[in-house]
Amino acid sequence: MPGDLHNHTTYSDGSVPVARLPLMAARVGLDAMAISDHDTLRSVQYAYDHPVQDGVKLIPATELTGYDYERQHRVHLLAYWPDPESEALRRHCDIMRQRRNECALQSCREIEALYPQFRTEQALEYAQDSGVLFKSGIMQALQQLGLCDGIYTGLYHELFGWEPRGKCLHSPTYPPVREVLATAKAAGAVVVFAHPTVYKSMPLLRELVREGMVDGIEIDHPSNSPEDKAECAALCGQYHLIHTGGTDFHGANHKKVYPVGTCTTPDDQIARIEELARKRKK
Repeated sequence: MPGDLHNHTTYSDGSVPVARLPLMAARVGLDAMAISDHDTLRSVQYAYDHPVQDGVKLIPATELTGYDYERQHRVHLLAYWPDPESEALRRHCDIMRQRRNECALQSCREIEALYPQFRTEQALEYAQDSGVLFKSGIMQALQQLGLCDGIYTGLYHELFGWEPRGKCLHSPTYPPVREVLATAKAAGAVVVFAHPTVYKSMPLLRELVREGMVDGIEIDHPSNSPEDKAECAALCGQYHLIHTGGTDFHGANHKKVYPVGTCTTPDDQIARIEELARKRKK
């Protein structure tokens, strides 16, 4: 059976604790899954500590964030089987944790001025597992106070929207995408370019594929357009890249919810990831 190789938990901006996800995968007939929380080693270490749970093989993973400064957009890279002791990877995660928290705490101070019911401490309750306060955690606190009826509703866009820019939006500085790729490679990870449609990343992806900088592409993802899927499949064929699928599960913390197992990776591609990871660890 296939595996779902892109999922999030309370180790980053998901709503479901990590220990519950493997059983979700088992119940829909999956043999493998990757819990790939944002810029953290917690999901990586959990999989190394629990290689099989509820009959499901857990693949160590993290989703690393970079930035394409030429085209001004974020980039997400799925790193499978990284070395959790890698100094470069630890440094990246530490920096991103610090930067995200600085931005979130500034947002909270401004929201306290707008809504006297709100206190930063309430939002921090949703960061206990991750050590990072994400915007979704702030919105969960606001929802509990009855100030909104969901995470990605009108208030979210008023506070944190991009266009127009939200009144309390503070974005961390992300490292350049090629620097993040170097970090992932230093950790011995197998690197898959995530959901290219989400940030309109096809021009960058074409460059990185030609340069041999990525090992695979996430083709089967709820947000990928049919046109991008077709081109990504062609690129995988032309350059013999791994092709993966993942739901990008966030539980309730998503604009449109999809259950675990919505998008999957075939067994032969999971085997390719594992084979390449073994070669890099020699």
